[in-house]
Amino acid sequence: MIAAGKVASDQRCPCFASEPRVTNPPVNRFRLTSALLLAFATSLGLAVEGRSNSADREREPTGMPSADAPTPATNSPASRSRGPATNESPASVIARLRDEGTNRSQIADLFGYLTDVIGPRLTGSPNCRRANEWTRDKLTSWGLTNAQIEAWGPFGRGWSLKRFSAQVIEPQAIPLIAWPKAWSCGSERPLEGEAVYLDARTDAEFEQFKGKLKGCIVLISVPRELPVHFEPLATRLDETNLLRLANAAPPSSARPFRPRDAVRRDASTNRPARPTTTNAVAASRTNAPARTNDSRAVSETDPPRPSRGPRSSDALSRLRFAVREGAAATVSVSSAGDGGTVLVGEATVVGAADGGTNRGSPFVRPWATNAPPGPPQMVLAAEHYNRLIHLLQAGEKVRLALEVQTQFHDDLMSYNTTAEIPGTDRKQEVVMLGAHLDSMAGGTGGADNGAGVVVCLEAVRLLKALDLKPRRTIRIGLWSGEEQGLLGSKAYVARHFGYFTNRPPVTQLRSPRDASEQPARAQTSGTRRVLKRQREYERCSAYYNLDNGAGRIRGIYLQGNEALRPIFRAWLEPLRELGAETITASNTGGTDHLSFDAIGLPGFQFLQDPVEYGRTYHTTMDVRERALVADLQQAAIVMAAFVYQTAMLDETLPRKPLPEEAPSRRP
Repeated sequence: MIAAGKVASDQRCPCFASEPRVTNPPVNRFRLTSALLLAFATSLGLAVEGRSNSADREREPTGMPSADAPTPATNSPASRSRGPATNESPASVIARLRDEGTNRSQIADLFGYLTDVIGPRLTGSPNCRRANEWTRDKLTSWGLTNAQIEAWGPFGRGWSLKRFSAQVIEPQAIPLIAWPKAWSCGSERPLEGEAVYLDARTDAEFEQFKGKLKGCIVLISVPRELPVHFEPLATRLDETNLLRLANAAPPSSARPFRPRDAVRRDASTNRPARPTTTNAVAASRTNAPARTNDSRAVSETDPPRPSRGPRSSDALSRLRFAVREGAAATVSVSSAGDGGTVLVGEATVVGAADGGTNRGSPFVRPWATNAPPGPPQMVLAAEHYNRLIHLLQAGEKVRLALEVQTQFHDDLMSYNTTAEIPGTDRKQEVVMLGAHLDSMAGGTGGADNGAGVVVCLEAVRLLKALDLKPRRTIRIGLWSGEEQGLLGSKAYVARHFGYFTNRPPVTQLRSPRDASEQPARAQTSGTRRVLKRQREYERCSAYYNLDNGAGRIRGIYLQGNEALRPIFRAWLEPLRELGAETITASNTGGTDHLSFDAIGLPGFQFLQDPVEYGRTYHTTMDVRERALVADLQQAAIVMAAFVYQTAMLDETLPRKPLPEEAPSRRP
């Protein structure tokens, strides 16, 4: 904390005007003894202060000016005065944010309600819509303006789980830890059937199972090896990790990267997410309004991830074969997690026949209105799945009983929640912060991404509670459709800020990888990128995102924008005490800041401690208890400080050059 009436030299921010130091009081001329004592004490205090400031200057990174040094005249936004809106120092603002965010925090209540009461928030589901309404009403109650739910889409069908149970009934009773895949079809009545392990890879092996799977419950995955764990379950980024990130080279390649894969890989070894070389603009390629099937999905056919079962196209082949042979249900092993944790992905669409848009391809999405029905698809905890395989391999006859009741919803639109704190003299410009509101079907969406949602909610509550008067309008955006490909934020950015006009045709989005798409790809692959700017494009200063788990903020990714390093460095100085001080040149991807970055707007993701993110990511254990309230409180304070200081600049943050005239490329 900073003592009242004094601004420490290492906590000045170039976006705020400097404050004079409080001078020492004059000596009382009528009391000589008191005067001598006071003079001695004063000189001693100044000497101590001088040593402290000298030590602070020694900590400054090479090439960075000391906070006590005269600030040269410059045209950078960070060097300009705050304007007429407020005269409060950055130290005072941050001190008040810390006091409110620590002593009167609402994080715990917000997080508990979102995760435990509302629960999982699959895009398009009634729970996700309830979360939209709850966040809108909460923002309104705090005094934010223009709180609204904005529709985007059409996305496709929503989905809810109504009832589910799974158990072995022969040769003995074994309750199973299992979960239906999202958008899986249900069954009209409870199922009982013989368990069959479809252990086939070649045509000859498949031939042996023909005519033998009808009415059976078919196990289609290879059993997973489960090594004993000796590493800690939760980790933080240590000084070595942070130094490695701080020294990371700027990005130089356009190869897309999903940061949560790196977090998941490195969490057990306490290594940071690897520095990436993502060029987010090239990786996203277009930012056109979202389409129903334009997305990524998590399924067992995704690229391999560490500590998971072997990836094989055989899994898809076995699924297709089982469906064609009339299986009553299919069972997959959880592709990550152990100890009863289940990673719940999305159902894979399998058509009744090969070829066309409904062939057995994971790129036909299960929420699409033209997705055909199929048998229930279930994921089983690795330990239980392995036991079933062992029973069958030992010659035991295994029978399962399942009850799977699901419901599809007809509202094809999905929704984002937005609200604003109005600005003052530059109120036509906006600074945004946000996180995705949707989650996967398993768990309750705690670390991914209820944590980011409540941090953003708390950040704007802090700013509103302190009655700060930002120059720019501060706008919060809570997105849906992130787990299906950043769809909600892409749609919002396209509507309000801009998009590239060379987006793929609708037919290509509905049937990618199909033979019919090849002519369309050939026709569009050489088109030139043309950015269609919407009315708010030039008014957006920055967007700050939080979606790398429930850990505290340790710094920020520059996202390839080196012009921001001195600005962010100054803003992080007073937050060093909270553990946030690292700036990395590496990029990060896989979340909603890319929707802004893709069209040249400054979009950023904060660097966070992994904690247990790698262990609970997209699993049934992504719940309230896996987050630390103190970490979320710290993150809200840091996020509020960045958003507020961005809102106080004379000009918008500098932007990266946008290569909009370059030909579009496809990997």
